[in-house]
Amino acid sequence: MSGPCVARDAASTRAMMGVMTENRLPVAIRNFVDATNRADTDAFVAAFTEDAYLNDWGREFHGHDGVRTWNRTDNIGVRSHFEVVSAEPGTTPDSYIVTLTVTGDGFNGTGPMNFELRDGRIARLRIS
Repeated sequence: MSGPCVARDAASTRAMMGVMTENRLPVAIRNFVDATNRADTDAFVAAFTEDAYLNDWGREFHGHDGVRTWNRTDNIGVRSHFEVVSAEPGTTPDSYIVTLTVTGDGFNGTGPMNFELRDGRIARLRIS
């Protein structure tokens, strides 16, 4: 005789696997996604620390001016839209790996973004 069968919904399966849902993301990452989807450049830049570092496949951007430039050329400026596929804690405290599907007039596809947070904002973002 076999043991009881336990049915699990997707949310409990994700919780068991350590995967976060979109509404459980840290505020800074939610702001990053929401500001992009609203095409709100000021809110997008405000999600980052003043000394933020953004690396997009080896292209480097520094501080709010760099983030604003990347946003104009690669994100809101090309009408990007983000959909969170998955999110999980990274290997260090305050780090997260978020897989996003990106659509718009620039890059289109699905891939990971590695976030490091400090003081409730994004201090480092690596896209690869």
